[in-house]
Amino acid sequence: MRQLTAVFLILLAASVSAAPSAERWAVWDASDESRAAHIDHSAWQVLLTRYLNSQHPSGIARFDYAHVDPGHRRLLDVYVEQLSALDPRQFTRAEQFAYWVNLYNALIVQLVLKQYPVDSITSLGAWYQFGPWDKAVTEVAGYKLSLNDIEHRILRPLWRDPRLHYALNCASLGCPNMAAETYSAQNSERLLEAGARAYINHPRGVAFEDGNLVLSRIYDWYPQDFGGETGLRAHLIHYAEPALAQQLKAFTGKTRYRYDWNLNQP
Repeated sequence: MRQLTAVFLILLAASVSAAPSAERWAVWDASDESRAAHIDHSAWQVLLTRYLNSQHPSGIARFDYAHVDPGHRRLLDVYVEQLSALDPRQFTRAEQFAYWVNLYNALIVQLVLKQYPVDSITSLGAWYQFGPWDKAVTEVAGYKLSLNDIEHRILRPLWRDPRLHYALNCASLGCPNMAAETYSAQNSERLLEAGARAYINHPRGVAFEDGNLVLSRIYDWYPQDFGGETGLRAHLIHYAEPALAQQLKAFTGKTRYRYDWNLNQP
């Protein structure tokens, strides 16, 4: 029994340290670039305005899961149902990006609320899993989807934009902030830029401690998304404030990684 437990713990640690690869799900390639229609995300905006504190003194946005009232829980459920009833392939590519990001973040909050109180989203999976990432959580156009499907089979391979890591929130203190605005075809570029800049200039993203460079484990999980070691350094320098950029340019020492999975609640 002890040997089986040890093997399980080793496998679990390996799964945490290695993120899924980006494997394109070709069925989601289609779009209608001639269509001018926009997807309504106003219900999700109501919840963000009411329960997300994006001005927390820590610099980490907090979602007030504990005080979401029954009416707003139902509003969230209806919003997820309405998005899931759409076929995003009938919209433009820009509209699709906002659709998938908003759906992912709304599903994360919905999952936490269903099990709240919890200390970490990592406790929401089966006993043998690290979190709920592989569980089917919605169905779109007849396809059952997990959070990992949305992130690793749709968003990452189809858009190939490293900044999407700053758009997806995993309900954890170590994660980039959930944006206070819903994503749309019109504001996605602005929000992606703001998210990258905010995370890289916060200590949980990039910091120097005891002569070491300490980075979020996001950069360890997805090195190829950022262009490998050289591409990542250029990415960090591009978004870093001047003083931090100078430190990054001059740094030649060791790099450590960390991540805080505690729930992003007040």
